[in-house]
Amino acid sequence: MSPDYLPFHPSPRKPRFQVPQGAVDAHCHVFGPGEEFPYSPQRKYTPCDAGKKTLFALRDHLGFSRNVIVQASCHGSDNRALLDALKHAGDRARGVAVVDGDVDASALHEMHAAGVRAVRLNFVKRLVDSLSWDDCLAIVDKIKPLGWHVVIYFEASDLDELRPLLARIDTTIVIDHMGRPDVAKGVEHTDFLNFINLLEENENIWTKVSCPERLTLKGPAYEDVVPFARALVERFPERVLWGTDWPHPNMKSHMPDDGELVDVIPHIAVTETLQRKLLVDNPTRLYWEQLPQEK
Repeated sequence: MSPDYLPFHPSPRKPRFQVPQGAVDAHCHVFGPGEEFPYSPQRKYTPCDAGKKTLFALRDHLGFSRNVIVQASCHGSDNRALLDALKHAGDRARGVAVVDGDVDASALHEMHAAGVRAVRLNFVKRLVDSLSWDDCLAIVDKIKPLGWHVVIYFEASDLDELRPLLARIDTTIVIDHMGRPDVAKGVEHTDFLNFINLLEENENIWTKVSCPERLTLKGPAYEDVVPFARALVERFPERVLWGTDWPHPNMKSHMPDDGELVDVIPHIAVTETLQRKLLVDNPTRLYWEQLPQEK
């Protein structure tokens, strides 16, 4: 484990907010265990092991029915830990893989059969060496016949640079963590308005209203992040997702209690209708109701 790495919370409390039946934690990870699923030699951090059994126990403890498990950078494009978790979860999980530009159709079909429904493109420079745009677009062409979408992770300062690439991706795009806005600037700042405009201009772009713990400047109450997430939920109720981000890799300020994170949900989705869209309807439509594969 990297010297400054914070392990996940050992005993998160039971949330006060009861999520609706069928709710999906649409952004979480599995790490290792390293002895069985080694971490990538090219990784930029080494996490603590956080395997499938612990994730599934957290799912049940928090009251969720299903997970979307996202491949994280510490495993690179070796998706074995992800695929193993999907195999053991059955229909209770779907996956987001990381692949290289030379991935072939056979490997993609095997991942699809296991429950993968998207690929992740990571442009956070402190975490990965990003793929070229040509490789990214080649991957998009390969996954479209499967009905998959693209999950993209970047920081707010990179949005303008990435706009031309986003415009060339002709499938559904899901942006991680609201594009990581600088919450100190407020929801009326040009930076966040540009992100809203991006979603307004392209109905194929969704966003996760997740990770207040990464964005806050005030700590575990997260009240400075709530207005950003609430604005997106209310403006784009059909195109938002929520997830814990367990086991919260590379947190430096504090390690969140996942029960407290769940209790933020009714502050960003303030009606039962919005809560159901955010937690049940949207992730179900995106990850469990797929387009038929091309022959």
